[in-house]
Amino acid sequence: MKVCYNATRQSDLFNLSAIMKKISMSFGPVPTRVWRGLTILSILLCGWPSTPVFSEQSNQQIEAVSDNSELPVYNPPKRISPRARVGGELRGTEGSDPELVALVPDHVALTIRETPVLNWFLSKQTSHPVHFTLVDSRSIKPVYEAPISSPKEPGVQQIHLKNLGLTLEPDVQYRWYVSIIRNPESPSQDIVAGGIIERCEFSECITGMQPNLTCNGQSVLDNARHGFWYDAMACLCELIDANPSDVPLRRQRAAMLKQVGLHGVAEWDLRSIRTTSR
Repeated sequence: MKVCYNATRQSDLFNLSAIMKKISMSFGPVPTRVWRGLTILSILLCGWPSTPVFSEQSNQQIEAVSDNSELPVYNPPKRISPRARVGGELRGTEGSDPELVALVPDHVALTIRETPVLNWFLSKQTSHPVHFTLVDSRSIKPVYEAPISSPKEPGVQQIHLKNLGLTLEPDVQYRWYVSIIRNPESPSQDIVAGGIIERCEFSECITGMQPNLTCNGQSVLDNARHGFWYDAMACLCELIDANPSDVPLRRQRAAMLKQVGLHGVAEWDLRSIRTTSR
């Protein structure tokens, strides 16, 4: 789980934990549901960005690969908030427990869609329950929290908000999590990954940022260039799902992942190229 970067919030978290322990000693065991709520609260205390920072757009140029396809170049929004990604990098796939990685930058990333697709990576199959949580930044109580179908195989996964009946309001930040519940009685053992998403108000974005609302190779390049991470990545994953052996598409996704520090998943994509080409 992500380490708190705000000393005051970290102190608050320890106080909350101490209070829960005192309640348990005085009145008996605290229900697991309450502990899990405390776990989500601790992530919120650690994770909601408080001080926006500003970054220059990337000067990196679109490169060409041997098949003459272009690599997408992700230009983050000029006004970004750091420390938005929960969970770390992919360390390897040899451990006994699965690893989760949210395929997002470590800042609040944008979408143009009311019902975007969220992408995440699972290192290996799991028999444990998998939960999805969506939290509005204006409230601690989750907008949505429920089990989702466990993936049938490892690799890149999708969560379609439309299928869950969820829509995002414009100019509101939402934190989302995928959790593997290793022990229902001990939420501290959950494996958690996630990020923050914000929907750009359509009329504002259509004039200032030029989103591409289609899904093809050009829209991946356009949306990455204009800062719409979620739309570029979701389309790229959809194209790869339709044609898993497409080498240029895998290279494009690996390039995007490397640009936001997700080198482990990028290398997994590149290894998949070698596997499918045999």
